[in-house]
Amino acid sequence: MRRIWLYGFLAVAAIAAGFLVLTERPLTVTVVQPESDVALRIYGLGTVEARILSRVGFEVGGALTSLAVDAGDRVASGQELASLHAAEQEARVARAHAAVAANEAGLAKVEAAVTRAQAVLAQRAVANRRQQDLAQRDVASLQRAEEAQRDEDVARADLAVAEADVAVIRAQGMDAAAALRQEETLLAHHRLLAPYAALVIARHAEAGTVVKAGDPILTLIDPATIWIQAYVDEERAGQLALGQPGTIRLRSQPAGEFHGSIARIGLESDRVNEERRVWLACADCPVEMFLGEQAEVRILTGTRASALMVPEMAISGFDGHRGTVWTVRDGRLARAELTFGARDDRGRVEVTGGLPDGAMILARPPKGVAEGRRARGGDGP
Repeated sequence: MRRIWLYGFLAVAAIAAGFLVLTERPLTVTVVQPESDVALRIYGLGTVEARILSRVGFEVGGALTSLAVDAGDRVASGQELASLHAAEQEARVARAHAAVAANEAGLAKVEAAVTRAQAVLAQRAVANRRQQDLAQRDVASLQRAEEAQRDEDVARADLAVAEADVAVIRAQGMDAAAALRQEETLLAHHRLLAPYAALVIARHAEAGTVVKAGDPILTLIDPATIWIQAYVDEERAGQLALGQPGTIRLRSQPAGEFHGSIARIGLESDRVNEERRVWLACADCPVEMFLGEQAEVRILTGTRASALMVPEMAISGFDGHRGTVWTVRDGRLARAELTFGARDDRGRVEVTGGLPDGAMILARPPKGVAEGRRARGGDGP
């Protein structure tokens, strides 16, 4: 019996010794090392877009008679792109021209009537003055003097009527000229002109199609306004500022790296994806770019001469500013609550405060970590 008890005691002692060895042996852990010349970048995913993009069409409806351009063509400002059947509108313009010509003839007629009325008035005025003089000298009768005065007054009234007719005809002429300009404007709307020097991206209709006013016929872009629209996580968007440089990689050219800078930051975030839009103007992108192509951007938000960068995976309870990490201090593991600042595109966060003197942060906490357990630190990434 004593031998059984002895063997049992030895077994328990061996188990206890093994447990102590397993729990008290120093863990080999990877710790974060300070880095110099740290570049803080933000990652964003987006597409190639154009700031100036226009879906152009006619201001009037009709049947397409011709389309002069196709997708991929470059057009100059004011170049004709397409035209509508315009016979009916051309007839309206001709009718408006005829109305203007008729008004000009009518104006000439009433102006001639004014000239005649002026001559008659002058004649009657001379006759009236003669009769009035004779009447004062009792050479002519008073009745004849009164008739002469009446004739002058009638002639003056006729002149006023003729001048009023001129004013009416001139007003009608202004109306006819305005109607002509209106019809000519409507006729011009039957030709679709390029609003600026552009690249044709898409053609939405073919000759013979009857289109309504406002239907898109072609999609144009200004090639000089091509830029990258990228989406950035809201948690990182606070570091963005206009003019910050960035690198761009296009999906069709994964080996190429292009450069640009932030030209616009969206004022409204996506409420579902919790992302903010930024636009980067590209400085050295290829001449030929394709709208909608996927692009990756990395925006440089700042640099640090020296920084301690901790992987986000090593931080527990991280709220964007504070979090808890495992540290090694005096050869023992301990938890510490730290404050953090800027992030980079490698999933790391800058330590800004709270680290005890002499403590090192675990980059990848292994299994078996516990408060007070012995540990040996090794260099981290």
